[in-house]
Amino acid sequence: MNLMNYGYFRAAAASVDLKVAAPAYNSEKIITAANQAEAKDASLIVFPELCVTGYTCGDLFFQENLLKAAARECERIAKETSGLKAVIAIGLPVKKDGAIYNAAAILFKGKILALVPKSFIPNYAEFYERRQFCPAPATEVVESLYLSEKNPAVPFGTNIMICPENSPAKIAFEICEDLWAPNPPSTRHALNGANIIANLSASNETIGKAEYRRLLCASTSARLFCSYIYADASQDESSQDMVFAGHNLICENGKILAQSELFQKEIIYADIDLSLLEAERAKTTTFGETQAAAGESGSYLEIHVSLKELDYDKTPFFYRSVDARPFVPSDSKARGERCQEVINLQAQGLAKRLRHINCKSAVIGLSGGLDSTLALLVTCRAFDLCKLDRKGILAVTMPGFGTTDRTYQNALSLAKEAGVSLKEVSIAAAVRQHFLDIGQDEGVHDVTYENSQARERTQILMDLSNKTGGIVIGTGDLSELALGWCTYNGDHMSMYGVNASIPKTLVRHLVEWEAESAQSPKFKEALLDVLNTPVSPELLPPTNGKISQKTEELVGPYELHDFFLYNVVRYGMAPAKIYFLAKKAFEKAADDNRSQEQSSPRFSKAEIKKWLKTFYSRFFSQQFKRSCMPDGAKVGTVSLSPRGDWRMPSDASCALWLSEIDELD
Repeated sequence: MNLMNYGYFRAAAASVDLKVAAPAYNSEKIITAANQAEAKDASLIVFPELCVTGYTCGDLFFQENLLKAAARECERIAKETSGLKAVIAIGLPVKKDGAIYNAAAILFKGKILALVPKSFIPNYAEFYERRQFCPAPATEVVESLYLSEKNPAVPFGTNIMICPENSPAKIAFEICEDLWAPNPPSTRHALNGANIIANLSASNETIGKAEYRRLLCASTSARLFCSYIYADASQDESSQDMVFAGHNLICENGKILAQSELFQKEIIYADIDLSLLEAERAKTTTFGETQAAAGESGSYLEIHVSLKELDYDKTPFFYRSVDARPFVPSDSKARGERCQEVINLQAQGLAKRLRHINCKSAVIGLSGGLDSTLALLVTCRAFDLCKLDRKGILAVTMPGFGTTDRTYQNALSLAKEAGVSLKEVSIAAAVRQHFLDIGQDEGVHDVTYENSQARERTQILMDLSNKTGGIVIGTGDLSELALGWCTYNGDHMSMYGVNASIPKTLVRHLVEWEAESAQSPKFKEALLDVLNTPVSPELLPPTNGKISQKTEELVGPYELHDFFLYNVVRYGMAPAKIYFLAKKAFEKAADDNRSQEQSSPRFSKAEIKKWLKTFYSRFFSQQFKRSCMPDGAKVGTVSLSPRGDWRMPSDASCALWLSEIDELD
């Protein structure tokens, strides 16, 4: 991977001013827009269907002078954009062997590289295209077409792909109705390697159609693991029987990266992540299997071009939103819906386990911290689903050397307000006896001092579960598993881990969501105080009654670690690319005076690099803990279960990744 490119490819979709049946006027607007887009370093610029003439010319398409003018203006557009370093796709009518085709002309550096005809011609409802146009020839062989006497023969057919020599992009084309067909050309294109599909369209606007168009483009990009670029005709088309709105879209792997407002005639831009698409295709083996079977679909003509290579470390623009909290929706409504869905999935998973083993008891170590609070909330819901008495939930608070009164009181309040059974077992005496047995000096606050407490607590929970005929509910979350921030055979172990695929950044919002919907004021107060308590294992003695051991000061901010985790596991990104994206999402500017309540936390480049190195070091060295983690349902797109998403040798070397981080600027 080029470290200045990071696998990105910049594309644009443009709707422009036009006059129906006025190719000379339209070509001026196309040339102007192409120059504007190239000035923003777009490598691919897609214009609407039949934009050279206008889509709504009707029977004027039979007029020889309109067809000749379209060909002439296509050549002119090619010539006058010869200094641009972008591939340009424009729509025009072309005549071949007595038939008229609705085609896309692909232009680059003054040349017409190819003409791609429309495959599916609509002839229903308000569309009568079959009256003027023929569908693309059924032949799989790419033919040639002489657009005019001045222009050399141009490849003509649907099996054509533009392949930049200095990019992994493979660009194929389809036109409007092709997307709506049950078996669109884009499917064949993608299975033959295309990762960018450009659609030149003239889709009229009717009530509800914009939302359907969004769904269609986004779902196509998801199904084919590609980017889908949709350029739509503007409101300047004839309104005799239809209205057009210039609804442009650029989608990638199911997400809308950019879209225009209706009736605005905008040029939209997006930086497409080609390496992300490659990773998704490689990981989804059924895509490769289907791709192998697609060899029967005919060979493709690959046209190679040399595009300008964009340095993303230096470009002033980055047309892509970088989500600092990829596990947590930024929209409050969507976030609420996500929280409800996640907690329900967690509860349903636990409920199934309880029903399967006919279990009416669950034991939870309730510390008064975030993770155990969420585990309690989920277990209560699971018991409600199974119609079990919540008194069968035994919340055990186990104060030790580091327990503060704040977390202790919160644990008591939570258990009482949730209506569960509560048991207090101090671990101090048992741990001191253990120290005597193994010769540990209580004044030495080392890893033995800390882990002895964690393992004592786990022993208590396991033995109580045996005594009550129940199961121990694990409280550890996905972020802790990624970093190995748990004591092996201590809090690492349980009989069912309800939080196993919940990252720390989401845990916080789940507890907050439960607090907002709490019926009891005291329960809400306790939940909110848990949210405001620093994350800590509370294994070291307090300082003046306050928590002295803050997790994020030791292993780093969970905001950063969850960002790293998502991009490492979900997309397999390299450290350099993650560092680049983290700077976009988190980097602290000199004039950045925003508070954490107003925006995501901000970190210097040195801090991002430091914690990125910490993440990789711990992620590799702590795999042995994940190799034997307890059962726990996957509820999000990232999971580290060895029985599910993540299989990794415990003794893999991290040197390759750490050396790349050392070279980062």
